[in-house]
Amino acid sequence: MNFNEHLNLEGCHAFLGASKYHWIRYDQEKLANAYSNFRAATKGTELHNFAAQCIKLGQKLPRSRKTLNMYVNDAIGFKMIPEQVLYYSDNCFGTADAIAFRNKLLRIHDYKSGVIPAHMEQLEIYAALFCLEYKTKPSEIDMELRIYQNDEVLIHVPTAEDILLIMDKIITFDKLLNKIKLEEA
Repeated sequence: MNFNEHLNLEGCHAFLGASKYHWIRYDQEKLANAYSNFRAATKGTELHNFAAQCIKLGQKLPRSRKTLNMYVNDAIGFKMIPEQVLYYSDNCFGTADAIAFRNKLLRIHDYKSGVIPAHMEQLEIYAALFCLEYKTKPSEIDMELRIYQNDEVLIHVPTAEDILLIMDKIITFDKLLNKIKLEEA
């Protein structure tokens, strides 16, 4: 049998694909809601990419109380780096939306395009990863973490103890995962 070639679709997944088979149990309303959520996630990814490009190019957006505009303009104003990977190990790393470290101040900003409430713990993990990767003691720096969502800016100043607890958990869990991987090999 000569199968049809679909080279343009290799590596892609259809919304109604076999690997996400749960849709066969959906009614029309649930399908519409799931597709709406999928489109929102896709739009969020596109907005993140747009914001990162604006920051990289230093292209400010019109001054406004809109989430995207505030996020981009603040990141440019604070001379932040967009989409920076923070790495501890293959078991634990993440990408900060925007980050800067100068004059002993770690600044991490996160842009949220969705309506689901964001959690500051995500930014605290980025701060812990930064401290681990760059061998920085949280007690020797200042930190400001910001979430931009729903036309608001949430600002959090974590304590060194908050970040140390997360750092300890990362180290402990990383060792545990490595041990489990060795036992499985």
